[in-house]
Formats: sequence, C-alpha cells, structure tokens
Amino acid sequence: QVHLIESGGGLVQAGGSLRLSCASSGRTFSRYDMGWFRQAPGKEREFVAAISWSGGSTYYADSVKGRFTISRDNAKNTVYLQMNSLKPEDTAVYYCAAGIRGYSIYSSEYNYWGQGTQVTVSS
Repeated sequence: QVHLIESGGGLVQAGGSLRLSCASSGRTFSRYDMGWFRQAPGKEREFVAAISWSGGSTYYADSVKGRFTISRDNAKNTVYLQMNSLKPEDTAVYYCAAGIRGYSIYSSEYNYWGQGTQVTVSS
C-alpha cells in the first residue's frame, strides 16, 4: 500500500513559480513510476508529467514542456513538480500518482493517488 500526500499548492500571479511535493509512506517508493495529473473545474483529469522509478526518464505534456520539471528523491520518498512561468490556464487541482508500471500518460496505469493540492494562477 502506498499513501501519497501532496503539498505546495497555492495562489500565484501569472509568470510566477510554485514547487509541488508529493510525499509517500512505505518503503517501496523507489519501485514506482510517478506521475502528476491535474483537473480544472468542469474538465477531465489530464496528464502533466511522469518520471520513471529511477528518475532516469521523464515525460511531459506539450502544454507544460519547458516550464515544468518533474524530479524525485528516492531517499526522501518524495516526487516534485517545479512549475515556472505559470499561466492562468494552469489553474487546477494537481494530483500525484504512483504505478508499478506507470510512467504513462494514462491515469489507468497508476495504482495509487494523492488527495490533490489546489493551484490557482491569477492574471
């Protein structure tokens, strides 16, 4: 069982930055690929970024490529999402997810989910 807790969300002006963290309980964090997804009001949940279990591979949605960076620290059981040059359209609840065979843009490939953290970008 993996328990995920996101933090770091908040209100920021357009052009600003935020760093989201997702801390995992348990001793098997390093076995899981990790992903970040987001869901805006009235929209479906969408893929943001993914990182392989080792941290050696990353993948981004086109909408955030060049602005967001996903990373992980397996010693701290934590995955991060550094978000720069934020835009109002980045406003959403951000979720982290863990999957044994994750590293995917599809939410169905992830086994465990956090409760989400709100990110609001004002114009």
